[in-house]
Amino acid sequence: MRFCVLGSGSKGNCTFVEAGATRVLIDAGFSGKEIERRLASIGVEMASLSSILVTHEHTDHIRGVAVLSRRFKLPVYATSGTFGTVADALVKLHAGHEFAAGESFSFQDIHVHPFSISHDAADPVGFIVSDGRYDLGYCTDTGLVSRLMSHRLAGCHGLILESNHDPDLLKNGPYPPALKQRVRSKTGHLANPVAVSFLSELLHDGLQHVVLAHISETNNSLAMVRQALNSILFKGEEKDMTLPDTPGNGFPGISLALQEKAGEMIGLSGSCA
Repeated sequence: MRFCVLGSGSKGNCTFVEAGATRVLIDAGFSGKEIERRLASIGVEMASLSSILVTHEHTDHIRGVAVLSRRFKLPVYATSGTFGTVADALVKLHAGHEFAAGESFSFQDIHVHPFSISHDAADPVGFIVSDGRYDLGYCTDTGLVSRLMSHRLAGCHGLILESNHDPDLLKNGPYPPALKQRVRSKTGHLANPVAVSFLSELLHDGLQHVVLAHISETNNSLAMVRQALNSILFKGEEKDMTLPDTPGNGFPGISLALQEKAGEMIGLSGSCA
């Protein structure tokens, strides 16, 4: 199994996942043309994709879904709440398939388990995507860490987890009060300390690589995420973290997703391709 975060943040979110001969996107929050360009940058043709999985209906997650579905005849999988909330945005799909949070489904070489998360959307979900050997957890856009999230993500071999904002930078930043409250609410986004503390609980010998994603360009920075990792995950031991960090010393490899370009292709066999 391989995966690559093609971009993550408030301007767009999209992740590529490959298992066997099956290639899917989790969300398609950029324009169709931009997603094609980013896939090409990692050596993947858009025409080789099998489907699109949608986490929720916010524009930064669905902007390119409909056009890509029609152009490349891709089925789209989402909850009934997501389809119902943005019927106009997801109209004229090649095919739409509803699923319910907590109910697993399979197609081609992958098995998908959607689970509920806490966000201000109609029916938002995270995903466990499995090829039968490796499990990839995807969980962004949630305002709190639930027992269900902990349970579902506990045994993953790869993980994409939100680390959205620094609490002080958000508090003192340019957002209006109502938007600040939304971001830090239980249906908003995870702050760096919460995300990294959660990650520390998820560590196990089989966890090979973690990508921290949805990093705010206004209320966060790569340096602040690294600082949280050093102080919480590494217990104050300064690590010279590059992108990506290499696994070792009991820790998985760690990457920080960028908004403006695709990250590296990560292989869950223990090597990066």
